[in-house]
Amino acid sequence: MTIQQQRALELGDIQSGALRERPAPYVGRYLLLRLGDAEQGRELVRRLHALLVEQDRHGPSDPQAWLTVAFTHAGLAALGVPQSSLDSFPAEFREGMAARAEQLGDVGPSSPEHWEPPLGSDAVHVAVSVLAPDAPSLEAVAERARTRYADLPSVEVVWRQDCYQLSTGRTSFGFKDGIGNPDVEGSGLPLRNRSERPIKTGEFILGYPDETGSVAPMPTPEVLGRNGTFLVFRKLRTDVAAYRRYLRDRARDRDEERLLGAKMVGRWPSGAPLVLAPDTEDRDLGADPSRNNSFGYRDDLRGFKCPAGAHARRANPRDALEDENSVNVRLHRMIRRGTSYGTALPDGVLEDDGQDRGIVFVFAGAHLDRQFEFVKTQWINDGVFIGVPGESDPLVSGAQAPTDFTIPHVPIRRRLRDLPPLVVTRGGEYCFAPGLRALAWLSGLETPQEEP
Repeated sequence: MTIQQQRALELGDIQSGALRERPAPYVGRYLLLRLGDAEQGRELVRRLHALLVEQDRHGPSDPQAWLTVAFTHAGLAALGVPQSSLDSFPAEFREGMAARAEQLGDVGPSSPEHWEPPLGSDAVHVAVSVLAPDAPSLEAVAERARTRYADLPSVEVVWRQDCYQLSTGRTSFGFKDGIGNPDVEGSGLPLRNRSERPIKTGEFILGYPDETGSVAPMPTPEVLGRNGTFLVFRKLRTDVAAYRRYLRDRARDRDEERLLGAKMVGRWPSGAPLVLAPDTEDRDLGADPSRNNSFGYRDDLRGFKCPAGAHARRANPRDALEDENSVNVRLHRMIRRGTSYGTALPDGVLEDDGQDRGIVFVFAGAHLDRQFEFVKTQWINDGVFIGVPGESDPLVSGAQAPTDFTIPHVPIRRRLRDLPPLVVTRGGEYCFAPGLRALAWLSGLETPQEEP
């Protein structure tokens, strides 16, 4: 199928959580379930499918809470999906995140042996997420979901993580999040970056042409793969106190502290991008969704405004790599749904209080290998593509040893030495969020009969 032959995006069959923006403010809950019996598992899918159909009738403009349902490879097997279908999924999904931990940089304290149980094990089958604008709406939808499995004794909740938007509206590191998501062709959502064309649907939803002009291979049968998307789920603990101490020790005053932090992130705490506000924070710019994501790095290739090694620029180099014939940035875009968990470290506190806090990172896309895994290994963990092989992302890389961070400046660049690891992976999963017709297909599977 070519781009010219693309069918209209079947929004009514796509789980709304794949394309829908999270509310602001938000509260959320992630549940992981284990299925002990295939028939009861399929009954659960049938009930959740009915709930999703009811929910998605309201469309992406509905301000109420909503669910997203996804499955691990082990979960699909537990439902009785035929082996031929299981084998049609990409290798990354079949292997799972834990098996690919070393490649992803999840080593040392971040290695699977230190993950929260049962993350990374075959005991995780179903992932259910609920996001809502307020606690009452969250509890109402969560209770409707709970009633779908409460009378199914073989369905067990094996992990739960509550999350929410901090009172500041920012992450635990103190920066506004959720700004840089791509515009998706056909989604019907308002454009956030008018300086670039929307990304082709097939980069995020299976069954449509992607940026290469072709349709990515789908799991079989077609009813299972079409309108589905892969989800990457990761719990990341942040060492906010170490981050603050590092900045305090290297800054002359609080203003320089804020500037150094902004240089590491690529944005000011308000969300204002350094490319558009390189010297002082512009809070109005940061709060304006029509401007805070509409920019490129083409006029700042040397990084005097925003360092090439800054977190936001590594995750999405935008037009900075247009002259690199071997790199098409549009093939590596991701939809991110990061949410915060744990209480905020009080302002000014420089010592860790022992509380677990951080980010639940969720990625949605059609290509686990060239989207999440490529960005994580080639752009976040490594510095080769920006000319500094020894430097990794200053905030979220998997580096277990201290890294450096270069800030271009005239006449002499500034190099921050020995930046300690600030994030530890607490666990994660690769999941698949099927379309609504696929959920109906899954619920109708039959358990193969053993031969006498």
